[in-house]
Amino acid sequence: MMNHHPDDDFLLALAAGNLDNGPSLVVSSHVEGCVHCQERIRVLETIGGDMLEALDPAVLATDALTKALAAIDAPSPPAFQPPTAVGLRAELPVGMKWPRSLHGCTTTRWRWLGPGMRWSRVTLPYDRAANVFLLRIGAGKKLPMHSHSEVELTQVLYGTFHDGRALFGPGDFDEADGSILHQPVVLADGECICLASVRGKVMFEGAIARWFGGLVGM
Repeated sequence: MMNHHPDDDFLLALAAGNLDNGPSLVVSSHVEGCVHCQERIRVLETIGGDMLEALDPAVLATDALTKALAAIDAPSPPAFQPPTAVGLRAELPVGMKWPRSLHGCTTTRWRWLGPGMRWSRVTLPYDRAANVFLLRIGAGKKLPMHSHSEVELTQVLYGTFHDGRALFGPGDFDEADGSILHQPVVLADGECICLASVRGKVMFEGAIARWFGGLVGM
């Protein structure tokens, strides 16, 4: 059961196409498996539609019809195919599947980050500069204490961790900013894999942790 969800600001921005690409990927990976957030988006879209209907009519540009017809005649995008191992080189535990939101993305193989900790860079085909990565932390292991210069969004794909504020399990979503100082600790019964998008920097405590964070762009 999911206990932590994106707030309505994120869901509304996702529905409107106003989220940056990295955050959009992480929020989408949550929504695709969350009936609660799917329903919230439907409600927000309905409210948005009602607001649009209440607006005064706008005058169309003189070339609006030409552009609409050109869009209709444009080739259709390829049909969606679920993510496969092609391009997604980070191996997953048995029984775990890639989120559909990662379709078209690539990942590196797991790279050593510290004892019991590995990471994988996620590259978005439409925004190669987006700072998105996977973290894979072993059972009972913990990340260094840290805060954030801006915002980090995290989606739990597998396993469970506690960061001193709450317990986060499969499907849970977390937003952390500079007001939060925390240390995620993976439960002892199994490893944990998370998808994360970072805007700004992760502010690790300790020189060694800051050095490793700099290596991976955190």
